[in-house]
Amino acid sequence: MSTNTALTFSRRAFMRTSSLAGGGMLIGFNLFQACKPKAAPPIDLSQLNYNDFNAFIKIADNGAVTIFSPNPEIGQGVKTSMPMIIAEELDVAWKDVYVEQGILDTENYTRQVAGGSQSIRHGWDALRQTGATAKQMLVNAAAARWGVDASECTVSDGVITNAAGETLGFGDVVKEASMLEVPEDVALKEPKDYKIIGKDAPNVDIHKIATGQPLFGLDYKVDGMVYAAVVRPPAFGHKLVSYDDTAAKAMPGVLNVIKIGEKVRGLLAEDPSFSSKISASDKVVVVAESTWQAMKAKEAIEAEWEEDTSMESTEEHDKILTDLLDGSNFKTERSDGNIKKAFAEADEILERTYESPFLPHNCMEPMNFFANVTEERVHLAGPIQTPAWKAGLVAKMFGREESDIYLEMTRMGGGFGRRLYGDFVLEAAEISSVIKKPVKVVYSREDDMEDGIYRMAIKYRIKAGVKDGKVTAYHLKEAAINDNMYGLIPNFFPAGAIENYQVDTANYKSNITTGAWRAPYTNFLAYAEQSFFDELAELMEVDKIQMRLDLLDKVKPEEDERIQYSPDRMKEVIKVAVEKSGWGTKPKNIHQGFVSYYCHNTHVAEVADVEVENGEPVVKKITCVVDCGIVVNPMGALNQIEGGVIDGVGHSMYGELQFENGRPTASNFDKYRMIRMREAPLVETHFVKNEFSPTGLGEPTLPPAGGAVANAFKAATGNRLYKQPFTKTPELLKVPSKEIIG
Repeated sequence: MSTNTALTFSRRAFMRTSSLAGGGMLIGFNLFQACKPKAAPPIDLSQLNYNDFNAFIKIADNGAVTIFSPNPEIGQGVKTSMPMIIAEELDVAWKDVYVEQGILDTENYTRQVAGGSQSIRHGWDALRQTGATAKQMLVNAAAARWGVDASECTVSDGVITNAAGETLGFGDVVKEASMLEVPEDVALKEPKDYKIIGKDAPNVDIHKIATGQPLFGLDYKVDGMVYAAVVRPPAFGHKLVSYDDTAAKAMPGVLNVIKIGEKVRGLLAEDPSFSSKISASDKVVVVAESTWQAMKAKEAIEAEWEEDTSMESTEEHDKILTDLLDGSNFKTERSDGNIKKAFAEADEILERTYESPFLPHNCMEPMNFFANVTEERVHLAGPIQTPAWKAGLVAKMFGREESDIYLEMTRMGGGFGRRLYGDFVLEAAEISSVIKKPVKVVYSREDDMEDGIYRMAIKYRIKAGVKDGKVTAYHLKEAAINDNMYGLIPNFFPAGAIENYQVDTANYKSNITTGAWRAPYTNFLAYAEQSFFDELAELMEVDKIQMRLDLLDKVKPEEDERIQYSPDRMKEVIKVAVEKSGWGTKPKNIHQGFVSYYCHNTHVAEVADVEVENGEPVVKKITCVVDCGIVVNPMGALNQIEGGVIDGVGHSMYGELQFENGRPTASNFDKYRMIRMREAPLVETHFVKNEFSPTGLGEPTLPPAGGAVANAFKAATGNRLYKQPFTKTPELLKVPSKEIIG
């Protein structure tokens, strides 16, 4: 789709005020929801309900521009890139822009979420309109002062110039601009004219991060705040019977010991589906003057637990998932043609099963949240990816109006899906409601690994049929703990490329809490499918990349609106990856593996270079080609791409969390293996340049990485890998003494 167009929208969807403290103008545009048409303009920022917009601008009399970033910042860079889009269309110099984090408005704001790599994609049009409309109002004000037509004026770096060469800064005309009618038609820039979009911009918070200034949830403090550490069930399936807090209460700094759980059980009674995200058991809470005092006193609590539901183990899950795949109780997510007939007529059939374990999220910043529940309002603050959802749950938990909830978002030290669910928000709110004080809940690493929300264990079984040298049937079965793939995934490649195609899902309801983990489902499915396609090409004795291209040639998205990916864009990333990686031209000691994949609206191809050291394959380099449309901030984009690749390599190689009698087998990094710095491969990134609207980058490069590595390992060792982590089968990582053929 083209990005350069004139836009028409209702004046009612636009809001601005000239009555700011210190003068100036605040404006914003909400593409999805118009503001109230007759709202009286507030008198200062503290009174301004600026979350009516998904983006907005404050311009001061001195020309200073502040742009508010509305979405949660989890390290994906939206606090930098979203304001960049506004500043581009506003035509202000980026160096003159100040960025502030917005707060939550549960009534008026649309999609104030960090998840699914969707912030830029969903905000693109509205953010540009915000900047372009502001600029046009400023130009109209300047033109009126000069007595000229606005079309004769140009704007550059916050300075308006007329045909005679006279100039006015934004600050010179901001008061007049705030009084003008909102223009209904605004022209957006051509991409060739971009000065900010497409240029490197450092993280707007980098100085504060580097110098340790308050930004994160752990930094958040208010006067009178106390700290809480929570004693949680020692295993999934346990519930609290009783506890002795005598020793804990006698320890320094301890203010109180309480029990919580009733409020959460009330929520679960209304919505049982949420039980896969939070324990229904009572919990013991130590409240103290400091985090350290609370955590030390927590260790002194003597709690008695009893078995409430089954105490599950990895060995049991392994059998359950296999039985599901072997069974017949499936939900069909997509079915094309007749796979039974196609398999019956096939000349050859290939069937393989792929296995993945539970994974914790392991965010660098431990879970934490602040709450202060009073009669007047509920004040919440901290790192959360879904602020509106959590504010709504807290309101429901206390039987209050959502307008009673005031939520501030802090920067997050990682999210990866863990901070979507906000069990820690509910804990903080319930604790504050009991102790009648502002409180911050802080998890230890052990708290989050032992009683967290995990990527679910999954098995995939893939079966393909070949007839007359062509792939004629494809059947994907998924067996998962708790939840199955979301509805769009069955329409990813190879949907539309194979006439007889079916995707089936089945699940087992476990008491282990599970949820989204960076690139949900595709984080493992990409490896399984792309490894399978390589093996299928070997069976058919055809070129692996050409087979993919031939399949893509069959896809007709114009005839099937369910298809989510673009075959043409996928073929382009494949072509560039082959060229940039030197595919098939490397020395004999470099073994390569190829993957192409689409997820989160972005097309990616990756090639892994593996060398053998001391008889074992070592990942040296990943060449990554990305088509994400227009790249807003290349510096930030590279961070996301490289981080996703390394995360994908690391977890496919090493990541695993097992359970025994309801307890994780690892509670910290002494037993949970993550990739080391010395093991991280070089990542070489190439963008496919085009003028399509931008898509996500926080997740799409992670899923292909495992498949690229697995295919390269096959080239080096001759062994196919069917289980993650790859180090779980070390015998398959040994290189044979004789040369591998094929």
